[in-house]
Amino acid sequence: MSVKAEHYDVIRKPIITEKSTMASENNAVVFEVAIDANKPQIKEAVETLFGVKVKAVNTVVSKGKVKRFRGQTGTRKDVKKAYVTLEEGNTIDVSTGL
Repeated sequence: MSVKAEHYDVIRKPIITEKSTMASENNAVVFEVAIDANKPQIKEAVETLFGVKVKAVNTVVSKGKVKRFRGQTGTRKDVKKAYVTLEEGNTIDVSTGL
């Protein structure tokens, strides 16, 4: 498989939190993905970009909070997260670079 530009549009960035670190112990990686991406697109993008075999993809949509700025109400954007479980023996290093 060749890397297509659409794959970079699907996978936005890895999410490094305490919860995602605990998920990595179960051979899972967490990514922020495009809000309109579906599970087959996410699976294909991860397999192509990182060269690994994906076992399962679970997605979560976090609704944006309502915040006030200078008296005006606004809404933060909705974020879609993908919990990607990898097959045994496959790993993705998403270190913070520090």
